[in-house]
Amino acid sequence: MRKILSSLIAALMLSGSAMAQDQPVVVELFTSQGCSSCPPADELLHELSKRDDVVALAMHVDYWDYIGWKDIFGNPAHSERQRAYAKAGKRRMVYTPQMIVNGKEQVVGNRPKDVNDLIARHRATPSEVTLNVARNGGQLKIEASAPASVGGPLTVQLVRYKPEATVDILRGENAGRTMSYSSIVTELSILEEWDTNNPLSLVTPVSGDLPIVVLIQHYEHGPIEAVAHLR
Repeated sequence: MRKILSSLIAALMLSGSAMAQDQPVVVELFTSQGCSSCPPADELLHELSKRDDVVALAMHVDYWDYIGWKDIFGNPAHSERQRAYAKAGKRRMVYTPQMIVNGKEQVVGNRPKDVNDLIARHRATPSEVTLNVARNGGQLKIEASAPASVGGPLTVQLVRYKPEATVDILRGENAGRTMSYSSIVTELSILEEWDTNNPLSLVTPVSGDLPIVVLIQHYEHGPIEAVAHLR
């Protein structure tokens, strides 16, 4: 009997580890339609968006708008998010195309090998936070738990994105190009500050049919501890 119980416990532990490692890696691309170096990174994000082990998010910034073309998806909140990542990482500048992986590490967004190496590294690190998300009509239920080792507080964020859009760029560095964009973030909002002392359980209203991403992250710009994705 003891051998059977030991085997069952070991199997459950392996199962739990596998489930943790199945959690996708969040890749945020800071990009702009006015950036001549960005199209290869935009294409790479399009490929990443097809993967089940990646949550790809395009954060279009607005600080290149002055050079001749205003990014129609540009959002000053995305620029601020990128600057906050830079401050947290003690970097003195921001740039495009930049990818932030799991809120922890940065990489030039048009270097596929470096990007994929970082994704693989983060895939090999299981999450300690359990996150379950379910949508029922106009409501989204979020439940999570975390061990004491994770520490808090953690910020629970809701992200909505537009899967694809095509834009004719008439001016600026990419003038004359027709560009296709993927996973274009249209909403990024804080739902709750979770102290992690007790399990999280909250319900929030949602509308429309855009995909939903829930991020559980240290502050708003620190390491991402958990992610859930409803396409």
